Amino acid sequence: MFSTLVVNAIKQELEDILRLRSSYSKKDDDSFVSKGDLKVQDIVFELIRKHLPEHVLISEELAPFEGIEWNPKGSYVVLDPIDGTENFVSGLKEWGIGISIYTQGVHQESCIYLPELNDLHITGMPMTHHRSRIRGLSSSLTKQDLLQLEEGFEYRIIGCSMYNMLAAVRGAYASFENVKGVNCWDILPGLNFALEHGCEALVDGEPYQGQLLFPTQKYKINIKKRHEVLA
Repeated sequence: MFSTLVVNAIKQELEDILRLRSSYSKKDDDSFVSKGDLKVQDIVFELIRKHLPEHVLISEELAPFEGIEWNPKGSYVVLDPIDGTENFVSGLKEWGIGISIYTQGVHQESCIYLPELNDLHITGMPMTHHRSRIRGLSSSLTKQDLLQLEEGFEYRIIGCSMYNMLAAVRGAYASFENVKGVNCWDILPGLNFALEHGCEALVDGEPYQGQLLFPTQKYKINIKKRHEVLA
């Protein structure tokens, strides 16, 4: 599988990637980009060139995408080279790499890899499921948003969409929701895992059906397991 090639390449280069966490700058949206992000993107781009030459790369660090006509039946690799860059450059281990591959508009495989946590999931792999009363929250929430949270739950803000969505699919979170909106590369792996493992997955309030999402807007998402949370 292509994702396995990526994971193996990242493992081989991980020491160099980690050395780049202190080399970063701010983007126009006030978020960080590190040289580690760019190195991961280069690794994946080279693997695409060799193994999936008919696929187009959609990556966070290639944005903004202007004047492009997106084809819902096209072949794409959607990449978040480092999701949770704020964590990464701050020395936290909760950051990850997300990949989703579509060929002629059909999902083929997705991958979430959390290198410093030694955690990995790829489409088709077995998954251990849990029950939880924890709700995962987006780090984009304001103080006012937090004051309006419903009582009776445990809440967590981790700052890494890949970590959060994988936790929700596993049931380690009762749910994960982003009400502010995120980009396609932040969510496609988790959404496809949710479909594979029988979770409820909503995009802008509608059930997700496995379709390609493009960097033309930001998407509000909600993932939760189909069982009662712990009392």
